Amino acid sequence: METIKTLPKFKKPGENLFFPTLERRIDYHFEKNRIKKTANIHTYLKAFILLAFLCGSYYCVIFANIPAIAKLILCIFIGIDFAAIGFNIMHDAGHGNYSKKYKKINELLVLSLNLVGANAYLWKTKHNILHHTYTNIENVDEDIDIPGMRVHKEQILKKYHKYQHIYWIFLYMFTYFLWVWYADFKKYFTGKINGYKFPKMKLKNHIIFWASKAFYTFYMIFIPWYVLGFLPFLAGYLLLCAVCGLFISIIFQLAHVVEGVANPVVNKENQIKEDWWKHEVQTTANFATKSRFINWFCGGLNFQIEHHLFTEINHVHYSGMSPIVKETCEEFGIVYNEKPTFLDALRSHINHLKKLGTEV
Repeated sequence: METIKTLPKFKKPGENLFFPTLERRIDYHFEKNRIKKTANIHTYLKAFILLAFLCGSYYCVIFANIPAIAKLILCIFIGIDFAAIGFNIMHDAGHGNYSKKYKKINELLVLSLNLVGANAYLWKTKHNILHHTYTNIENVDEDIDIPGMRVHKEQILKKYHKYQHIYWIFLYMFTYFLWVWYADFKKYFTGKINGYKFPKMKLKNHIIFWASKAFYTFYMIFIPWYVLGFLPFLAGYLLLCAVCGLFISIIFQLAHVVEGVANPVVNKENQIKEDWWKHEVQTTANFATKSRFINWFCGGLNFQIEHHLFTEINHVHYSGMSPIVKETCEEFGIVYNEKPTFLDALRSHINHLKKLGTEV
């Protein structure tokens, strides 16, 4: 990938047998249980439910003769549904693990991100290449570059950061709106993600970018504005954006910006001291892995360690893999970061923000 900045290098694994051992055990787990690593019927059923809910809720908000308060409540649930579509449908498809045999399925379903306003091509470049390779590395992993926040010790400490453990909730509410209407266009016109040039978009990618942005604007802005009037549209849309941004931000931050998770620093030789496998475990955390609802809603993102080590495996299998990964980490002396519940993880995130808000 052509870059403006030079990407850091990882330490070579050498004689470290951690990942070869883990990979062999995971492969045996799937062979023994005679299951495929890709999506199953539950994955597709969930995708259908989330998309059907979006269609039904949208129709009720725009066309149904129901009270205004009911429409606002539905806008809240559409915002949650947008986030769930991203967590479940787009995310798995973006990693190509719906199907290895029929890759067009992944190419189609990843466009669910375009349906909810963002752009799949830009997201895949940012997420699959930069985030998953250089997790929690300042100036590379854009997911930890949040305007107004200090979540990494290398980021400059400002006076207002001492209040970030309080105002975070308001900033997170803007993330989805800024993603759709600012960040995507900035990446598109500059050809860069966090200072790194990404491969030139093909004609197909340009067409999809503009066509999907136009479609989103038509069905999420023009139709509601025309049918409902400006003020009802504005109230519903801003509420939807705030809820979606809050849910997206919280789920992703609980996986990488909590106590006990590493914030590695690149040395003067532009190197990272650990090999990639160990780096991924150290910079990632699981949370609420015993909660079936959170696992269902988050698309397995609460099993973030398993996801970062095995992106090619669909999220429905992470719960079965987790004991194997945890045992292997303990065997090789690698800390397996895990918060027991969602509230534990949220509390840890807030504590982390409070600490970095005052500590140099």
